[in-house]
Amino acid sequence: MKIKVLVVGCGNMGVSHALAYHGIEEFQICGLVSKGNSKEVLNEKLGGGYPLYSDFHEALRASRPDAVCISTYPDTHEEYALAALEAGCHVFLEKPIADSVEGAERVADAARRLNRKLVVGYILRVHPSWIKFIDVAQTLGKPLVMRMNLNQQSHGYMWDVHRNLMKSLSPIVDCGVHYIDVMCQMTRSRPVWVSAIGARLTDDIPEGNYNYGQLQIRFEDGSVGWYEAGWGPMMSETAYFVKDVIGPKGCVSIAGKNAASEGNSDNVDAHSKAESLKVHNATINAQNEFTEEDRWIDLSDEPDHNELCKREQLYFLKAISEDLDLNNHLDDAVYSLKVAFACDESVKTGEVVRL
Repeated sequence: MKIKVLVVGCGNMGVSHALAYHGIEEFQICGLVSKGNSKEVLNEKLGGGYPLYSDFHEALRASRPDAVCISTYPDTHEEYALAALEAGCHVFLEKPIADSVEGAERVADAARRLNRKLVVGYILRVHPSWIKFIDVAQTLGKPLVMRMNLNQQSHGYMWDVHRNLMKSLSPIVDCGVHYIDVMCQMTRSRPVWVSAIGARLTDDIPEGNYNYGQLQIRFEDGSVGWYEAGWGPMMSETAYFVKDVIGPKGCVSIAGKNAASEGNSDNVDAHSKAESLKVHNATINAQNEFTEEDRWIDLSDEPDHNELCKREQLYFLKAISEDLDLNNHLDDAVYSLKVAFACDESVKTGEVVRL
């Protein structure tokens, strides 16, 4: 029997997830939901014929889905996820899990209480290149120094998207949860304090919000990391793509020659693309010369954005059909958001936040 899935939100991520459901035999889309006309555009792209709804709660009652995919703005995540879980549905929920830590905890607790599967869209966790990047980083010794960013020179439609996102979350919260999660995987250690700075570079967002931020984290094991994210037409594309990890034994860097090129920062396919890893061995001889040349790991399995979303949905399918234990998955999703909000607090107060 097919799993009936209601797709809520028909923008960038919703389109990619709907394409995945449309192509996976075990799923059957039972409705597309959006407030605007994006659902009509998506329905046409999928060949037409799917029921269309403008109101989520009406769609939930009318379509009676087995699963719900939520790719709306973060300020609706908690409300929609709780309603879907209470209706007996499994939920795929785009990150972040909610627009507050308390909300995230309520959603995770509801999934456990109701024995429903809740998968959060941490897309880098299904990306083979990023899995390899994390594996190599774990061979470099401790402490680690982790340097990452993703600045986006957004314009046109994407500037509309980013301005809407910033009504509820800053870039270092919305994007930062991914990279905080990666850092925690690399170190297998817990952050002990965070510090962050931010700047409001446009009048197009509300007072008190900021569209550029940089966070710094210190971990229990002595590792440190920073991440920066900025959105908007004023953002520089110089060195927007830095993914670099250093340890006592050397370093590993994502060397995405095409992904890191200027003009690519608002291209969603470039955000996770790795292409190759450059690995440096720090071992030196008696003359302080390196004993090994740097080596390159070419990454042949480089899925594009739509393929990554398909892999997420295949994992969602596996979680449902094989009754996977998602407790660690949920704990990690809530915890990375907690750290990200601590960074947001640091920006607004100017103080270090201890965890």
